[in-house]
Amino acid sequence: MPPLASPPVSRRRAIASRVALLLLLALAFVLLTGWVDGGVGVTPLRIFDQARYPLANALPGLLLAALLLAISRRAWLSFALAFLLQGLLYAVNVLKVANLGTPLLPDDFRIVGQLHKGGMHLLSGYLPHSAWPYLGLLAAVIAIVVAWRLEPPLFERRPRLPRALGGGAAALALLTMLVGLQAWTKIYNAKTLWLEPWSAISTTTHSGLVSSLMLFHLQYGKGAHKPDPITASRLINQSAPALLQSMQAATPAAADLPDVVVVQSESFFDPTIMRGYEHSNFAPNLRRLAAHGISGKLHVPTFGGGTIRTEFEFLTGLSLRYFDNLQFPYLQMSHQALPGLVRTLSRHGYSTLALHGNDPAFWNRTTAFKAIGFDRFVSQSSFPPGAPNDGKYMADSAMTDEIMTQLKDQGPPQFIFAISIEAHGPYDVEPTHVAERDAIPVPAGITGRDKLELQNYLYHLKHADAELGRLVKLLAARERPSVVVFYGDHLPALSNSYQITGFVDGGDMLSQAGVWLLVDPKHPGKRSTADTASWLLPGKLLAHIGIHDDPYFALTELVGPPLASLTEAPGATPLPEGDDLQQLDKAMASVEQLRMSNKLDSLLPQPAAAPAPGEIVHNAAPPAPRPASAAQ
Repeated sequence: MPPLASPPVSRRRAIASRVALLLLLALAFVLLTGWVDGGVGVTPLRIFDQARYPLANALPGLLLAALLLAISRRAWLSFALAFLLQGLLYAVNVLKVANLGTPLLPDDFRIVGQLHKGGMHLLSGYLPHSAWPYLGLLAAVIAIVVAWRLEPPLFERRPRLPRALGGGAAALALLTMLVGLQAWTKIYNAKTLWLEPWSAISTTTHSGLVSSLMLFHLQYGKGAHKPDPITASRLINQSAPALLQSMQAATPAAADLPDVVVVQSESFFDPTIMRGYEHSNFAPNLRRLAAHGISGKLHVPTFGGGTIRTEFEFLTGLSLRYFDNLQFPYLQMSHQALPGLVRTLSRHGYSTLALHGNDPAFWNRTTAFKAIGFDRFVSQSSFPPGAPNDGKYMADSAMTDEIMTQLKDQGPPQFIFAISIEAHGPYDVEPTHVAERDAIPVPAGITGRDKLELQNYLYHLKHADAELGRLVKLLAARERPSVVVFYGDHLPALSNSYQITGFVDGGDMLSQAGVWLLVDPKHPGKRSTADTASWLLPGKLLAHIGIHDDPYFALTELVGPPLASLTEAPGATPLPEGDDLQQLDKAMASVEQLRMSNKLDSLLPQPAAAPAPGEIVHNAAPPAPRPASAAQ
């Protein structure tokens, strides 16, 4: 009979077996994380040739498992629970990629704070309709509860100090990750891992989803860029002669200014850019009105969602290209007054109104619209009780009716900014007229759920176009003059259909432009084509109605057109820039960053005061902008 092992030897063996178990569980966690991720850079076999990729991608989950282990003392339970929570993150990412064509980014987590403000109603439509994912989640929760009851603790409750130190270290590490402590850049950086700042998809594919979130968090979580006043001043001085000449044009009196109605049409685009729809005519009113107005391509800073990005650009005249720290501007901007189109119109006597048939708190619009300068915000609860829905959301016909209700026949000129919602995804909700939906043709190869979603979207698109025609007709019948601006905020999230058909220009879905239109209902003009970007639209609108004395918008009219095509959705392949365009791009970035912080006005030339009646005006030299040195 062999001698019994001495207690110290047994203890060492027990400790060794526990350490071995933890190492095996950690290795399994890393390999399974890479397997679930699916990115080419973090697959399980990559542990042999570039271990830093799968290890970095799994590190936050390992830290979470360590924290749970310190709390529960159960190894299998802790790693399983950490893996389940990480799996939920991957599930959300799958939904976002399927609907918006881009993976999760750090600022996406701001949506959590919007769930009780109408966000849950909107986002719930994107959740899986099959019961299997929810049954699987329930089974996982049950398994974790059973593990809690049946799995013996890996170590005794006492002494508690080692547990407290280990758990505290894991918690501290996770906390510093969440706040973006720059020490983590020693692991999460472009030299150690793969980072393409312009492409979250490519970064995720090579470095893994979790590492991608860390990379972008550390890259863009540092706050706003610092503008260069000298570069901004140089651009303004170069443009000063033409800028002053433009600003000297006479501005109509408030009584002579037209009412302005802007319709930001949810997910509106021209399907003729898709293969299979080249000769379609789903937007006959847009096409008819474009023959008598100004229209063209519209480059916007988002795809499939993120309406407030395009909305922010239009209302402020600021390009989000120059504010990569603002993924969701209404959720991140301060409450201070923000210059833009609304305040410029207010200075010229306009009453200003925002109108949207949805929860006013969602996307923080109530607060944001006050900062932007709107006099009033009419939202869902202020629409008539019988306002109809079509599909999941309020019909565009109800929005048209409310626009006409709000417009007054007397008083100051009016600016109405109307945000439609009928064509908002998801596109699997039955519309009011199913037979009308079913009659819509689809290109060859699009079947099943993709066919249904495309038909539902086009059904709502046709309604948006019909309401555009009705709105212009109603405004033409009024005595007061008016101008209509109509544009789509982004392409709809129909990723599978785009991948099946492709686009006429050979580009991908992230590079496609939308459409815009400016038309005078009472005095139709001749066709004019102008491709532009959402942040340049307010300058075009102000110039059209005769307001030339805002130096910033006059500047965007002068120097902005070459920059329009650079506006793109996150993840789109950047267009090449020559040296001249790069310099202009850099200078405009400083101009806009100064404007956002209310530090630009001192650099801009100001319009001369209007002469009093009968006053003799001498040809004096126009005022020059202040030199850069004076503004620093």
